[in-house]
Amino acid sequence: MGKSDFLSPKAIANRIKSKGLQKLRWYCQMCQKQCRDENGFKCHCMSESHQRQLLLASENPQQFMDYFSEEFRNDFLELLRRRFGTKRVHNNIVYNEYISHREHIHMNATQWETLTDFTKWLGREGLCKVDETPKGWYIQYIDRDPETIRRQQEQERKKKQDLDDEEKTAKFIEQQVRRGLEGKELEQPVYTELNRENEEEKVAFNLNKGASTSIAASSKTSVLGPNALKMVEGAVKRKESSAHSSGQSKEKKKKSALDEIMELEEEKKRTSRRDYWLQPEIVVKIVTKKLGEKYHKKKGVVKEVIDKYTAVVKMIDSGDKLKLDQTHLETVIPAPGKKVMVLNGGYRGNEGILESINEKKFSATITIDSGPLKGRRVEDIQYEDISKLA
Repeated sequence: MGKSDFLSPKAIANRIKSKGLQKLRWYCQMCQKQCRDENGFKCHCMSESHQRQLLLASENPQQFMDYFSEEFRNDFLELLRRRFGTKRVHNNIVYNEYISHREHIHMNATQWETLTDFTKWLGREGLCKVDETPKGWYIQYIDRDPETIRRQQEQERKKKQDLDDEEKTAKFIEQQVRRGLEGKELEQPVYTELNRENEEEKVAFNLNKGASTSIAASSKTSVLGPNALKMVEGAVKRKESSAHSSGQSKEKKKKSALDEIMELEEEKKRTSRRDYWLQPEIVVKIVTKKLGEKYHKKKGVVKEVIDKYTAVVKMIDSGDKLKLDQTHLETVIPAPGKKVMVLNGGYRGNEGILESINEKKFSATITIDSGPLKGRRVEDIQYEDISKLA
């Protein structure tokens, strides 16, 4: 076999030796060439190609250093974002994972001499949150992705809208209370001194208003006659009926104010929808095809909800656990009589019993089975707002 044969023992041995990481002092960043020993590195430094690269670099060394620094920073931050997200992690753990890639940019070709200098620079530039501990430097990635910022702004806007709704409800209730108090006059009690004309006379209290009126009318019978008595009795009846009707009108007015508040609460519940719907212990179906036919259209149980939009799903058939976004899942509608959970709307989080399904309107009718609204019947609730309980 010739020396340059691909399957010769020496060629195979050279390929085995070249796998993995080699010593950093025998690596040439300009030529991006790794040498296995000192003699090979010396021969490379004397080669014509290396000399040409040195002449190019000597013309503008700062340009090459800036290029390598930018590449190192971008690769390092991309690994930090993709691998650890916004978690707080030791900088040496990230660096060791970064240099495990054979074609990485070496730090000795950048503007930073040590990993500590690079970590401090990330903190000064606002790319990461850094803090020093007795165990070393820790870094935390700051996610400035437009989609993430938009999602955070949307969540803040919804929180503010909920607070505004609560303030409006409180203000409305205060107005109703003020309106109810305007028609009433606060009667101040009048205190008089108790006097007796005769010491032997007994003091008697009669709290029956009707009886006193009838006594007063009977005392006048002998003087005014029967016709006058009828007039007095008619006046008393009109007075009592007017008082009774005014009491009923006030009661109706109070009832109507209470009904308005209840209607406002119901309307708020119907319109309080969220863009996230995942809940633990519900059955969902995988609709994405990116995981292959093994999981497509298969059902699983949500075991954990992460950041409202991501769920850890345990497959019912195989028992595998998958971490999926809610866009890759859909709800499961059981047979009538089975338990479901409301995932969105005013009854969010309540459990219920599925009564019937309307296939034309893609909706269902349920009866709330938990909470203070237990026993309430909810009609025309959409498929995507309920799901089967595990």
